[in-house]
Amino acid sequence: MASNGGANLKAHSMNGSSRDEDRCAVEEVALVVPETDDPSLPVMTFRAWFLGMTSCTVLIFLNTFFTYRTQPLTISAILMQIAVLPIGRFMAAVLPKNEVKVWGNRGFSLNPGPFNIKEHVIITIFANCGVSYGGGDAYSIGAITVMKAYYKQSLSFLCALLIVITTQIIGYGWAGMLRKYLVEPAEMWWPSNLAQVSLFRALHEKDSTSKGPSRMKFFMIFFLASFAYYLLPGYLFPILTFFSWACWVWPHNITAQQIGSGYHGLGVGAFTLDWAGISAYHGSPLVTPWFSIVNIAVGFMMFIYIIVPICYWKFNTFDARKFPIFSNQLFTATGQKYDTTKILTPQFDLNLAAYESYSKLYLSPLFALSIGSGFARFTATLVHVLLFNGSDIWRQSKSAMNSVKVDIHARLMRNYKQVPQWWFLILLVGSVLLSLMISFVWREEVQLPWWGMLFAFAFAWIITLPIGVIQATTNQQPGFDIIAQFIIGYILPGKPIANLLFKIYGRISSVHALSFLADLKLGQYMKIPPRCMYTAQLVGTFVSGIVNLAVAWWMLEHVENICDIDSIHPDSPWTCPKYRVTFDASVIWGLIGPARLFGRHGLYRNLVWLFLVGALLPVPIWVLSKMFPEKKWIPLINIPVITYGFAGMPPATPTNIASWLVTGTIFNYFVFRYRKTWWQKYNYVLSAALDAGTAFMGVLLFLALQNNNVELKWWGTAIDHCPLATCPTAPGISVKGCPVF
Repeated sequence: MASNGGANLKAHSMNGSSRDEDRCAVEEVALVVPETDDPSLPVMTFRAWFLGMTSCTVLIFLNTFFTYRTQPLTISAILMQIAVLPIGRFMAAVLPKNEVKVWGNRGFSLNPGPFNIKEHVIITIFANCGVSYGGGDAYSIGAITVMKAYYKQSLSFLCALLIVITTQIIGYGWAGMLRKYLVEPAEMWWPSNLAQVSLFRALHEKDSTSKGPSRMKFFMIFFLASFAYYLLPGYLFPILTFFSWACWVWPHNITAQQIGSGYHGLGVGAFTLDWAGISAYHGSPLVTPWFSIVNIAVGFMMFIYIIVPICYWKFNTFDARKFPIFSNQLFTATGQKYDTTKILTPQFDLNLAAYESYSKLYLSPLFALSIGSGFARFTATLVHVLLFNGSDIWRQSKSAMNSVKVDIHARLMRNYKQVPQWWFLILLVGSVLLSLMISFVWREEVQLPWWGMLFAFAFAWIITLPIGVIQATTNQQPGFDIIAQFIIGYILPGKPIANLLFKIYGRISSVHALSFLADLKLGQYMKIPPRCMYTAQLVGTFVSGIVNLAVAWWMLEHVENICDIDSIHPDSPWTCPKYRVTFDASVIWGLIGPARLFGRHGLYRNLVWLFLVGALLPVPIWVLSKMFPEKKWIPLINIPVITYGFAGMPPATPTNIASWLVTGTIFNYFVFRYRKTWWQKYNYVLSAALDAGTAFMGVLLFLALQNNNVELKWWGTAIDHCPLATCPTAPGISVKGCPVF
C-alpha cells in the first residue's frame, strides 16, 4: 500500500536520522508515539475482519444491555484490545496459509503471517464503534428509549433504525470535512489516544531498556491488581465508591450532610477509592494534560466551594432551600417530585391549562447553576477558538496546507493512498437526505419539521470545529446538549420529541464526529492506511448501529415496565438512570420550554446573562497573551475548560470530579516532573491496566452474581450513609423522611 518512498522513509526514520524539526512539538507525543513505520505489514486481513466484527458486536451488545441498569457500566474498547491479542496469535498459529479464491483469480490468505500491531489497531477501531454507540450516554438510543418507555409513543422500527444510522453517518461526514483541521496539524494531538498507543507498544514491542519491569509485565501486574481490587467497591464493599466520613460524625445534622455527602451533597472531605468512580465522567485523569487539570480545578473549586454555597445558604437563590442542594430530579413549588403525566396531552404536547393549575417546574440549585454554566461554556468556546485559533483555521481554509505545521507522523502518512473528500461528502449528503425523509414520512412521531432538521445540521457544523479544537488539545469535550435544546425549545415550545431529535442531530452528531476524528488521529499515530481506516469505521458504524437498536428494541418490548420506577419491583435493576436524565431534559427544554423557565418572567431568567459573560471572559486572556508573548502560561488559561470544571453535575458528583483532579495532579504534575522516565514508560500503561481490570471484573460480577440476584446487604454495601443530604431546609416544606423546619 505504500510507495518505495515510504519504505525509504521508514529506513530513514529507523536509522535515527530524521530531522529534529520533523518531531512532534508536543512533548507527551514525542515521548510515547513511535516515529517509525513498516508499510509492509498487512492490515485488513481475515483475522482483522473476524476479530474486529466480533469485538464490535460483543461490545455494543454489552454496552446497550448495561446502560438500562440502575448501576450502568460502560465497557471500553480496551477490554477487547487486550482480549483479541491471544486470539489473534492463536489464529496466526493454527490457520492454514494457503490462499482462498473468492472471485476468479482473486483471493486472500487466511494467515498472512504473525499477528501484527496494525491488525490489532484496526480491530480496536472496529471495537471503538461498539463504544461510541452503546457506551457513554448511548445518545440516539436514549431518544428512542424516552419516546417508547417514558412517553409511551408508538414508533416504527424502520424510523428508529434510520434515526440511529443517520446520526452516526452525519457525524462521519463532519469528520471527513474536518480532517485537515483536527487530525493533520501537530498541535491537534488528542491526548486520550496516547493511552492506547502506549498499550499497543506494551503488547507488541520489546523494551529497549532493562531498567524496571517491562511494560507488558507492568501492565499485567496492575491489570490483575485492578481486577482483584474492584471486587471490593463493585460488590463486597461499595461504600468505597463514596467515602463520606462527615455524615458519620454528624449523623443528625442536615447541613453537615449536605456539605459532606459524596453522593447527594457537595462532597467536601469525601473521596472515592474506586477507579470507576474516579474515571466515570471525565475519563482517565492519567491521560489529561496538566494545564487542562489546572483549568478544571479552578472552575470546580469556584463553583462547588464558593458559588453554590453562597447561592444556597446566603441568598436562597431560585428558592434553593425548598429542594435538595444536589439532585437531577424535577420538583414542584412545594418540593415534591414533578409528575409530568399531569401536563401532557395525548399528542405529547404541553397542556398549558394543566401546567398552570398543577405547578411551575423547579430545579435543584446545583442543577440550575450547572445549566447556567453551559450557557457560558457555549459562547466562551466559540470566542476562545476564534481568538486563539482563528488565524490558523482561516489559513487552512484557504488551502495553504504547505504552511501547516505537520510532524513526522503526518509525513509518514502521506506515503499511503488518501481517502478522497467526495467519499465523505457522499455519506454526508446521503444521510442528510434520509434525515429529511424522516421529517416528512414520520412527521407526527418525530415532531421536528424539515427546516428544523436543516437548522440542526447547521448548528452541528458550527460547533464541531471549536469543540474539536478544545478536545484535541485538552482531552476535554465541552458539552452543548443544553444549548441545542435551549435553541429549539424557544423555536418549538411544547414539543418534547422534536427537542430530542434536534439534540441528537444538532449536538450528538458532532459527538460522533469527534469520536471518529480521535480514531483518525490514532490511525495516524499507528500509521494505518487511510482507506483501511475508512472501511473499518464505516462498516463498524453500520454493524454497531443495527445491533445497538436490535438489543434496545428487544429490551423495550420484552422487559416489563422497563424504566418505569413507579411500576416495577423495588429491587428491579431496570431503572434506566441515564435515560431518566434524557427524559428530564426533554421536559425542561421541550415540553415546558426555556421561555417559561429562562424568559422574561421565568424564575431562572438571570442565568441567560451567562451567555454574555462567557463571550467576554476569553477576551482579556487573549489580550494579555498578545501583550506579554514571553509569558507562555497565559495562553494556557482556557475559559471553556474552566467552565467544564462544573459541567455534568448532576449526574456527576463533586466527589467524582475532586478525586479525578487529585489523581491527575499526582501523575501529570509530580510524576511527570520528577520521574519523567517512569512516566514515559508506564503512565499510559497504568491507565489502560486500571481501565481493563475494572471492566473485566465488572462484567464478571454482573454475569456471576448480580444477574442472578445474588446481592449482599450490610452496612458496607450502602453507597452513601447520608440520608439527610437530600432534605430541603426551607420552613414549612414537608418531604417524606425529612424533618420539617
